Amino acid sequence: MDQEKAVGAHPIQAVETEGNQVSDLGNDATEIQSTNEVAYPTGVKLATITIAVALSVLLVALDNTIIGTAIPRISDEFHALGDVGWYGSAYFLTTCATQLLFGKIYTHSNVKIVYLVAIALFELGSLVCGAAPTSTSLIIGRAIAGLGSAGIFIGGVVIITHSVALVKRPIYVGIVGAMYGIASVVGPLMGGVFTDHLSWRWCFYINLPIGGVTFIGIALFFKAPQMIEQTATFKSRLLQLDPLGTVIFMPSIICLLLALQWGGTTYPWGSARIIVLLVIFVILIIGFIIVQVKSGDNATTPPRIISQRSMAFGCWYTFSLSAAYFIALYYLPIWFQAIKGASPVHSGLMNLPMLLGVVSMAMISGVLITLIGYYVPFMIMSTAVAAIGIGLISTLELNSGSNIWIGFEALFGLGIGAGLMQAVLIPQTVLSINDTPTGTAAIIFFQTLGGAIMISVAQNVFQNRLLSNLNSAIPGLNLTPEAILGTGATNLRDIVPQEYLLPVLTSLNKALSQTFYVGVAGACVSVFGCLGLEWRSVKTSTGFVTSASV
Repeated sequence: MDQEKAVGAHPIQAVETEGNQVSDLGNDATEIQSTNEVAYPTGVKLATITIAVALSVLLVALDNTIIGTAIPRISDEFHALGDVGWYGSAYFLTTCATQLLFGKIYTHSNVKIVYLVAIALFELGSLVCGAAPTSTSLIIGRAIAGLGSAGIFIGGVVIITHSVALVKRPIYVGIVGAMYGIASVVGPLMGGVFTDHLSWRWCFYINLPIGGVTFIGIALFFKAPQMIEQTATFKSRLLQLDPLGTVIFMPSIICLLLALQWGGTTYPWGSARIIVLLVIFVILIIGFIIVQVKSGDNATTPPRIISQRSMAFGCWYTFSLSAAYFIALYYLPIWFQAIKGASPVHSGLMNLPMLLGVVSMAMISGVLITLIGYYVPFMIMSTAVAAIGIGLISTLELNSGSNIWIGFEALFGLGIGAGLMQAVLIPQTVLSINDTPTGTAAIIFFQTLGGAIMISVAQNVFQNRLLSNLNSAIPGLNLTPEAILGTGATNLRDIVPQEYLLPVLTSLNKALSQTFYVGVAGACVSVFGCLGLEWRSVKTSTGFVTSASV
C-alpha cells in the first residue's frame, strides 16, 4: 500500500473491494490505495467483539431505564425530592452535549483507546452513583456516566464498521437494535427487583460486571485500524477537535434541555428564567453554526457532512421516529399502572409485546437488508407501521382488553424495529471511512435529542391536558395533576374519592391519548426523512466515498 503522510491522525482501512482506490479520505488524508481486501476478524474473535459491543449497548440502554423504578427509594433515603429531576437530567445533559465531540475524537484518535476510556468513564460514574452518600454525589455520578455513555454507543457502531464487511453490517446493527429494545423493558423489571429485594444501589452496581466484560473483550480481541503517522503540531491537532465550536455547543444544548426540563413544570413557560435560557440557546446555536461554516473540515460537524442529502434527511428521520418511540416507552407504563392498576413490575411485563416486536423485527430487517442490499424500503415501512401502531395506541380506552393493547403494542414495536436503528447505516454508505464516526455521531445525537425534546413536550401536553380534562369533568375536585402524579400511578385509587374515580380515570386516559398524539406526529413526519434518502446498496457500495462526492 502506497501512502503519504497526512496532517493529523486518521485511521487507515483497506478498501473492501480489490483494486478500488479512494481519494481524499477524511479531512487531510491523501490518496490511499489497496489491492487487498480488508482482513476482518472472524470466528471467536468476531463473536467476542460482537458480544462486547452488544453488552455495551445493553449497558447504556439499561442505565436509561433501570433508574425509574428506583427514584422513589432514592429520594426517600436522601430526603431530596427536589433533586429527582436531576437524576435523569444530569445524565442526558452530558450525553447530548458531548456526543458530537466524541464523533470528532473517534475520527482523529485511536478507536480502541477512546472506546475503552468511554467505558471507564461510564463505569466510574456508575460506581460513584452506587456508593453515593448524598444526593449531590449521585447527581455528579450520573453526569460522569452520561459522559461515558456519549462515547459508548457511537464507538460501538464505529467498531462494527471496522470489524464487519458493509454487506453484513445490517445484521449486526439489528443485534444492536435488539439489545436496546430488550433493555427498554428489562430495565424497569430489574430496577423493581433490585429496589425491592436488594438495594437501589444495585441499579448502578450491575453496570460494573457488564462493563468489565465489555472492556476486556474489546481490549483483547479488537484491533484498532492503523493510524496515519502524524506530522502536525499539537496546536493543529487540537484545532481539528474544534475547541471553539465545542465550547459554544455544549452550553447551548444545556440551556435548551434545562428550558425543556423546567418549562411548564418547575417554572411557567413565560417566566424570565425559561425565556433567558431559550434566548441564550438561540444566540449560542447561531454562533455554533457560524463557527462550523468558517471551520470547514475542522468543524465538529463539517458542513459538507451534515448537508449531504442522505445525512440531512437521515437526521430528520431519526429525530422524529425516536420521539415516537420514547413517548411510548415513557407513557405506556403510566397507562398500565394508572388505568389498568398494574404494579410497576407487572407493567414492565405488559410491555413485552412491544419488546418482542422491536427485537424480532430488528433482527429480521438486518438479515433482509443484507440479502436485498437496500435499507431505505425498511425505513419507509418503519415510519408507516410505527405511525399506525402508536395511532392505535392513542385510541386505548378504560375497558380495552389485553387482546387489543397487545396487538397495538406489537404493531408499533414491529415498526420501530424495522428501521430506527438502520439509520446508522446511512453514514457508512454515503461517507468516507474517516467521516463515518462524525456522521454516526450526528445520527445518534439527533436520535437522543429527539427523545429528550419530545419527552419534555409530551410531559407538558400530558399535564396541561390532564388539568383541563379534570376541570371539565369534575369542576369541584380539589386535586391537581401534580397531586395525582406525585402520589404515584398505582396509588391513584387511594387518594381519589370513590365517586370521582371513574371521571378521574377517564380524564387521565384522555390526557394520555392526547399525549400519544405527539408520538403520532413524530412518526408521521419521519416519512419526509425517508423520502429524501438516496437508495444506496450495502451490497454494491464499498462504504468509502470521496470527500468531493459528498
